Amino acid sequence: MTLSAIDYAVISQAVVAGAREMGTKLIRSAYSTILREARDGSAAILDRDGYTVAQAELIPMQLGTIGAIFQSCAEIYDLDEVTPDDFFVMNDSYSGGQHLQDVFFFHPIFVGDRRVGFAASVAHHLDIGGGSPGLSPNARDIHSEGLIIPPTKFSMTRDWNGGPLERILRANVRAPLQTMGDFNAQIAANRIGARRITELCERYGVEKVEAVMAEFQSYTERRVRAGIAQAPDGVYYGESAIDDDGITDAPVFVRSKVTIKGDKITVDYTGTDDQVVTNFNAPLAATISATMSCVKSVLSAPDIPFNDGLCRSVDVIVPEGCILNPRYPAPVRARMNICYRAFNATMKALAQAVPEQVIAGGYDATTVACLSWLNDGKYSVYLEVFGGGYGGASDQNGCDAIDSPLANCANTPVEAVDQDYEFFRVEEYALRTDSFGHGRHRGGTGFRRSFRILKDRVTVALYADRFKQPASGLFGGEDGTTGACEIHRDGQVIALTSKDMQDLKKDDLVVFSFGGGAGYGPASERAFEDIDDDIRQGLLSTQEAKRAYTDWAANL
Repeated sequence: MTLSAIDYAVISQAVVAGAREMGTKLIRSAYSTILREARDGSAAILDRDGYTVAQAELIPMQLGTIGAIFQSCAEIYDLDEVTPDDFFVMNDSYSGGQHLQDVFFFHPIFVGDRRVGFAASVAHHLDIGGGSPGLSPNARDIHSEGLIIPPTKFSMTRDWNGGPLERILRANVRAPLQTMGDFNAQIAANRIGARRITELCERYGVEKVEAVMAEFQSYTERRVRAGIAQAPDGVYYGESAIDDDGITDAPVFVRSKVTIKGDKITVDYTGTDDQVVTNFNAPLAATISATMSCVKSVLSAPDIPFNDGLCRSVDVIVPEGCILNPRYPAPVRARMNICYRAFNATMKALAQAVPEQVIAGGYDATTVACLSWLNDGKYSVYLEVFGGGYGGASDQNGCDAIDSPLANCANTPVEAVDQDYEFFRVEEYALRTDSFGHGRHRGGTGFRRSFRILKDRVTVALYADRFKQPASGLFGGEDGTTGACEIHRDGQVIALTSKDMQDLKKDDLVVFSFGGGAGYGPASERAFEDIDDDIRQGLLSTQEAKRAYTDWAANL
């Protein structure tokens, strides 16, 4: 049908607003701090065939794949037999999902007897079972990481609200209040999305709304293709590595070959190291999300909506059996860290094509920290995702002390943590002086967060990276800095590895330190007033400034 420009603009933006409202509902209805405060989730409106039309701007790691993940449900079930009472749930990493903690809910949207779309939500759940609370850092297969839910259709009236699915989930998690509350937040978010699309269809007609959904995806495709076409044709290469696999000391490499030809781009990870026995493997959906996030951030404008249209202009090749596309049953819980290296390797390749549009390497590591306490047969589980400093860019410094680009989790306020947990307290939360790489534009600063343990029978678990290898500078910029985790006990310091788990004692101090981003361009080109400003703010010491900026030091 023919769409007027006014109808297209009004309806398309209403769909986007509906997805954003879903995201807000998800966060405001959540029980756990990881979802309520850190905002580790996402929501989307899908078309009647299950392809993404609009998505809440929450977690980049979920961008570009929610619709693809739904297709695993569509392959098993006849969508024409779906009823308004049905819904789909899945988290299986080997059926198109990410890691098991990310559970997807899909609810159909009906107007009368016609299915016009699906409302989708995903949340990172505090605990989904597995070998240990929150993390399962010692898992050697995916079954040790938690409860696996293959793509499955359920009934709201039969299987939820005290039904068998809800009872099974409740019985398999250590923190049922928070986890079940977060599941209900997903359902509430999906209902909001369904209501908003239904209202649009009742006002403008089903046919017109469906036509706008299709055109909105085509609009994204056209805009992204135009952005790619502005980059010079060619073949570009980049590589990056995580510190190790948690067993050996050898780094694990990701290698990216980027081919730009006209308005198409292909990212090929052939040559990437093989899958590992620990949980640092990334399922294919996660690798695709990381790649799409990099390509979109570098080659397209920020106002372009993120939907299925993006995927039509980007091909991603990932050999089976490598760490970015492992074979079952490899564990994948810590997939974010190797995905960051895919992001970094592809960014380095694109830097050769469009140097003014990229950023230097950031701390770009997901440090997932978990403190758990077993008291009178009940678990209290605190889990938080930490970042570091961004890399510098051609026109500005890197962001200070912020979560890394693929996670984008919000800061969890100390007040919220103190309110929810009695077995520890936060004693320090501070920026780290001299923690960034220098350059024409410096990297972002790192930070520290310290926890005083107030009870016995507490365990700390983490998976992280950048404890050994800092972020790489670009075009003469200095590298960033590394991180660490330490236990301070009775005057002694116990250094943990980046993939570790330890029992704690009352009065222990657990100190997490996170590194800064790398610099962009030579330090000799940094403006003197910017150096002075960093010193005034306590981000840079005079001694380090004299070392890094010799021209500035000569003018003292």
